[in-house]
Amino acid sequence: MADSWWNSPVVTHILVALFGMGSWISVNTLWVELPVVVNVLPEKWSLPAYLSVLIAFGNLGPVAVTLTHHCAPGRLNERLVIHSIQALAVVASAFLAIFWSQKVMVSGELHSVPYFLLTFILALVCCTSNVTFLPFMYRFPPEYIRTFFVGQGLSALFPCVLALGQGIGKLECVNSTSGNGTLEPNYHKENFPAQNFFWFLFLMLGISGLSFVALTLRISTSPAQEAKDAPPSSKEETEETHSLQNGTVPVSEDQVEVVKSPSCLTFWTSRNIYLLLLLGVSNALSNGILPSVQSFTCLPYGKMAFHLSVVLGNIANPLACFLAMFVLCRLVCFKICMQVLFRFK
Repeated sequence: MADSWWNSPVVTHILVALFGMGSWISVNTLWVELPVVVNVLPEKWSLPAYLSVLIAFGNLGPVAVTLTHHCAPGRLNERLVIHSIQALAVVASAFLAIFWSQKVMVSGELHSVPYFLLTFILALVCCTSNVTFLPFMYRFPPEYIRTFFVGQGLSALFPCVLALGQGIGKLECVNSTSGNGTLEPNYHKENFPAQNFFWFLFLMLGISGLSFVALTLRISTSPAQEAKDAPPSSKEETEETHSLQNGTVPVSEDQVEVVKSPSCLTFWTSRNIYLLLLLGVSNALSNGILPSVQSFTCLPYGKMAFHLSVVLGNIANPLACFLAMFVLCRLVCFKICMQVLFRFK
């Protein structure tokens, strides 16, 4: 009975969601906690620009993985890589909770060197997870892929909910201490400090790591048997789950050359190139340009406006992942309209 419960699909879905949660929760936590740390760190409101650059440098991880696959195909143990980056993230988050407010004198000025170093490590882990977590998930039946993306959405939802409970930007007008009868703003302290928030990150990363260990150790049937036992999926679902595989199936050795040639020719269509460009522009805006200027655009409206813009912007990600489970739209014109709306909002 216990063995049957442990190998049930519900448990697998929960473990997959918790595993996916650890992919980008580090970067999302850094962003939503930004309105608190800018009051302590010497970079102040320039901190988002530094953060965007460090997260961009985190893409060195996917580049290294891609080059390893190209130069030494089949030699990279993705399971070992996932264990390594998850352990690195857990250690880095613990050090972040302890040393995030420490300052170092560089060229006669104080800088948040420990915060920047640990931010780069966490960004490196998050970016590397993009090219390691999903290939591991292809060992499971297709229905678990959407659960994985829902888990990625939770990596934004959980920090946002906690940030709303933290209570940032509350103020009241009090009489000025100068005694001239004027009023001055008195900002209330947040309900709990940034250190506790980063310990929450440590806990979530630990849960994600343990979920991955459970996925690798749990007793399950072979992939072929799982695919056989899984409910038959429609052609649309198969195309969505393996959209980069051109609908190919495993073939014998003497058929490899016959299949490879048309496969390489059919992928680079005008539609696929456009979708890749659209994806690149969307990521550049959402992960690079907009976050780096967000503090400057929101600062005139106060800390509460900045805090809510960061939190609600991150909540949009899990909401979109949840809606995608029920509403699918493949029309290119719809994607164009969404992109235009996003760029000129």
